[in-house]
Amino acid sequence: MHNLGTVFQFEVVRTLRKKSFWIMALAFPVIIGAVFAIIFFSNKTTDQAASDTKNQTFSIAITDDSHVLSSNILKQIGATTVTSKQAGIDRVTSGKLDAYFYYPSDLTKNQVEVYAKDVGLFDNSRYQGVASALLQQAVTNKVDTQTIAILQNKVGFNSTTYKDGVKYDGFKQIIAPGIFLVLFYILIVMFGNQMLTSTTEEKENRVIEMILTTIKARALIIGKILSLIVLAAIQIVVIMIPIVVVYLLFRNQLDLPNIDLSNIPLDPVRIAIGAAIFALSFLLFTGLLVAIGAATPTAKEAGGFFGMVMTLIFGPLYAVTLFVSAPDTLLVKFLSFFPLTAPIPLMLRNAVGNLSIPEALLGITILALSATVVLSLAIRLFRYGTLEYSKRISIASIFRRKKRA
Repeated sequence: MHNLGTVFQFEVVRTLRKKSFWIMALAFPVIIGAVFAIIFFSNKTTDQAASDTKNQTFSIAITDDSHVLSSNILKQIGATTVTSKQAGIDRVTSGKLDAYFYYPSDLTKNQVEVYAKDVGLFDNSRYQGVASALLQQAVTNKVDTQTIAILQNKVGFNSTTYKDGVKYDGFKQIIAPGIFLVLFYILIVMFGNQMLTSTTEEKENRVIEMILTTIKARALIIGKILSLIVLAAIQIVVIMIPIVVVYLLFRNQLDLPNIDLSNIPLDPVRIAIGAAIFALSFLLFTGLLVAIGAATPTAKEAGGFFGMVMTLIFGPLYAVTLFVSAPDTLLVKFLSFFPLTAPIPLMLRNAVGNLSIPEALLGITILALSATVVLSLAIRLFRYGTLEYSKRISIASIFRRKKRA
């Protein structure tokens, strides 16, 4: 193990010098920034179009069998009245009128009919907007401001909930322990392929024999895994810094929620559990991906297994509602304690607060044992599979070789 430091340093420096590492690390915040920019300009354009529409004027005729609209309202918008619905439609089709609204006698049972000249797919909505605004204005004039606020759903609410006699905000409680779930997702998606191919590059380049003459297989594989963990930590920092800077500088321009970090509850027990599950889960899947890379002769063939691993990790997300609302069901228990599906359920349940301490300890123990077994297997596969350039190494063959030895 005396060359462990050399391997670790070499792998970290080599990866940091790769353009692909920095492209992957910076691509995520750039994509997120681009999405927010698109949303910002889209909202701005839509608001401007809506403002322009309000300022536009067009000729309107109305038949009001409901008798809700007053003559003053019609006078304000310059609308004329038509006694016959068909007469109003004919004036629109002949081009003498831009729009005609027909209000039926019973608005609760029949729809308001709008007939108008086409002005484009999106601008046609202005006619219905005006027809609706006329009704709202007519009703608004007949009731008080509090009734208007209730009918328009503009009444504010301030809810306070308690748990065990103490004020409890379930949403804010999720934020701190839930960060580990987000980090795990980002790292596996962005870093998984590098884990998978970390042991196949030397095999494909046919330089593994030379490396193994000076470095033991155990030191080499452990050095690679440690370097992957450090590189993942660096990638987290690279991803988070631009996101934090954009949030602090452009929060108002992008209409992002104002999160007061000082008010986020910090439950040390749940944070410690989340950190332990995150670390062991990351170690487990790092070992699994490295083992697959060690057992396969080429990076191309190893890539075929990547989808299977992703399915195991993120497949449980389809049962996310069960993890939140029905944590005692058999399916949730199975997904929480089966090693290859455990990370997402355990971290999610810990974030929402329905993972008990005994369950957390059981899950952490299972992940720790599984990570140890998988890492040992990865080392053994690497030791026996490094010189196999043309075929895949099976787990059974590894144990047969040991027995013969």
